[in-house]
Amino acid sequence: MKGKLAILACAALTASGVARAQDAAKATTDDVMTAIPDPASVPMPDLAFTSTPLIEEDFDKYYVFNRAETSFAEALTDIRECDNLARGLDSGYRYQDAPYPYTYTMAGAAGGLIANALMGAIFGSSEKRRLRRVNMRRCMNYKGYSRYGLAKEKWEPFNFEEGLDGVKEVERQRLLAQQAKVASGPAPAGKDLGL
Repeated sequence: MKGKLAILACAALTASGVARAQDAAKATTDDVMTAIPDPASVPMPDLAFTSTPLIEEDFDKYYVFNRAETSFAEALTDIRECDNLARGLDSGYRYQDAPYPYTYTMAGAAGGLIANALMGAIFGSSEKRRLRRVNMRRCMNYKGYSRYGLAKEKWEPFNFEEGLDGVKEVERQRLLAQQAKVASGPAPAGKDLGL
């Protein structure tokens, strides 16, 4: 009887330890996604650049948001909300059958598999990035933010593009905090690009 009680006690302790570890891991993830860092601890990215027609061609990809009289906490909350709406989008590319004469052959199956994998890797990733940009622009525009173009080399240090792979949550939140610093700071140079 004592042996059974000891085993049950050990099992209960192990189960409660696992549950506490899972709760701690969840709390850590939740904290990263909801915590508002001290704005003084978030570095302001360098936005200074000289615009050229070549740089301006890429303003649909490389830009920042800004809204006058917005606190850092408001901007970070808005950017996180829009990011959550824009993350994990489906590119819409689906498996395509091989051409008719090869439909039910091994060559058709292998060729179709290879072709679809390549199509997904090439076009699926770029389409997901495009969809994310469009959704972020629409969401932030709806919240009253203006959009300002930025040179690619100035944009890359504090932004990310999510194609077929994601960004680790801690890194994502660090970059979103820097974007919020820009969104709540002084208006960048240049004109408001609108939606």
